[in-house]
Amino acid sequence: MYRPILATLGFVLSRDKQSVLLVHRNKRADDEHLGKYNGLGGKMKPDEDALACLKREIYEESGVVCLRTELRGTINWPGFGSNGEDWFGFIFLVTEYSGEPKYSNEEGDLHWGLIADLGTLPMWEGDRFFLPMVFDDNPNPFHGHMPYDGGRPLSWFFSR
Repeated sequence: MYRPILATLGFVLSRDKQSVLLVHRNKRADDEHLGKYNGLGGKMKPDEDALACLKREIYEESGVVCLRTELRGTINWPGFGSNGEDWFGFIFLVTEYSGEPKYSNEEGDLHWGLIADLGTLPMWEGDRFFLPMVFDDNPNPFHGHMPYDGGRPLSWFFSR
């Protein structure tokens, strides 16, 4: 039976639109994301919609309030979890926010990374497939499918 974990993943743009706020997962030795850079987000609660989840997670993890967001896409990640759990993610770009981000949270240090340099950072291998679409000028959201096995993507396809 397919019962994915629903989650959001948000990328907060800097005010000059050249950088994005990332978390460097470097705080917990048992973290399956240890050492990787990622956007901010997490699991949806039963009483939330995707946007409410994104706003809550961004605030909890960074201290900033999302003022303007764009749904850039969705991704179905069967087998992504450490025990083979299926995940389904709503991918957002936060284009306007208030407040100043914290320096770190319980998962790791927060870091402004240049969008042009994202490909040089350690991250999930599969992120490299969809990240360019998060920041492109195409107004249509993408909808992807990326099955995982053993922490690695098996394939990637999407539609717009």
